[in-house]
Amino acid sequence: MIHFVLLIVCAVAIYLSCEWFVNAVEWLGERLNVGKMAVGTILAAFGTALPESVVTLVAVTTGATDEAKDIGVGAAMGGPLALSTIAYGVTGAMLMLKRRRERIAAGPAGTRNEEALGSPADMKRLAKDQKWFLPIFAVKVALGLVAFAFKPVLGLLFFAAYAVYFWREIRSGDDDEDEGPDLEPLKFQPRAASPSTWAVAAQTALTLVVIFFASQLFVKQLDAIGPMLGLSAAVTALLLSPVATELPEIMNAVIWVRQGKTQLALANISGAMMIQATVPSGLGLLFTRWDFDAALLWSGLITMAAIVYLLMTMRGHRLTPARLTVAAGFYVVFALGLIPILA
Repeated sequence: MIHFVLLIVCAVAIYLSCEWFVNAVEWLGERLNVGKMAVGTILAAFGTALPESVVTLVAVTTGATDEAKDIGVGAAMGGPLALSTIAYGVTGAMLMLKRRRERIAAGPAGTRNEEALGSPADMKRLAKDQKWFLPIFAVKVALGLVAFAFKPVLGLLFFAAYAVYFWREIRSGDDDEDEGPDLEPLKFQPRAASPSTWAVAAQTALTLVVIFFASQLFVKQLDAIGPMLGLSAAVTALLLSPVATELPEIMNAVIWVRQGKTQLALANISGAMMIQATVPSGLGLLFTRWDFDAALLWSGLITMAAIVYLLMTMRGHRLTPARLTVAAGFYVVFALGLIPILA
């Protein structure tokens, strides 16, 4: 029973911490003078991707056996899978609920769910992130199927790829259009029209610490609950743990959708996906065999299928809340396909 109670407590702690984190990171972006979209793709994504990146780092550098190090490989593959399916799907569902409430409040002239998420320029911007992610992720999967002497050195290329993406996002100047309401007062200084820089930094750092430890405790509770529900360790690791480690990104998206900042919500997910496609992968290549089994290959194929689906809808300016929600269905396909693999 205690594990279920702790699971709920951790989920609440993560949500409340994310509420304070997105508040702080928006002010941090204003202090650093970065574009609004870079707040989501770089600043917020870096913070919320920290828990799973640390899981990979610890597993691949301190694992005593190849099996222990493979936990890091699984985390490096499970993160992008959960983001490209569950995270986008939850965001789509929240947008559908939000638009439904707006339509009811506004009457027949209210916003309809079938309207695209943003302008053609917004869709082009989001599609650009997916086009960065897809080839990098495809190379990442391909390297898991081959073996050669200098493969570990290629891990450095993944770090370089993220450095280029980071530089592009920070220098991007086409995302500075206002979206949604102005900045809310900083939680640490609610009466200040312009909070102190130290307060912004302190709130950002403190919320990251809480998110990190609450996420780790959340995963541990799932590991304990899995066997209680009759789930094997492999199923728990491949199906439940990735969703748990991506919970901060999901919570951020929910909060930003609620605040009317849809583009920031989507940018946070796409930015976190870029981190997950590069940094953990680089660590895995440097410190493990990076050798995929059937389950890891299946997760890679489903992730790429989900991204291709999203790219097709974005490029045609047809991405609606309902179509975004469909992305979660790819995770269901992954779970069903995993049954015969693990049997």
